[in-house]
Amino acid sequence: MKHASATALDQLEPLLERLHGLPALKEKARGVFYRRGRAFLHFHEDGSGLHADLRIAGSDFDRFRVEDEAERDALFALIREAVD
Repeated sequence: MKHASATALDQLEPLLERLHGLPALKEKARGVFYRRGRAFLHFHEDGSGLHADLRIAGSDFDRFRVEDEAERDALFALIREAVD
């Protein structure tokens, strides 16, 4: 699965803007967020749509669909909970 293109990230811009409001996250490249100096969140796209890889706990990433607003809102809620 390839990392999200600029066009795909454009679709996620409202979510990206919300993520910018979380002081615990630092965006190292567009759509690639770090927390405490460690990769925390990035986005992918494939034939099934847009996905986010999020490291909630441990060393592995969990994958979440972010195709629609409800899925993006659910992801943001998880992220807020993880960083608060």
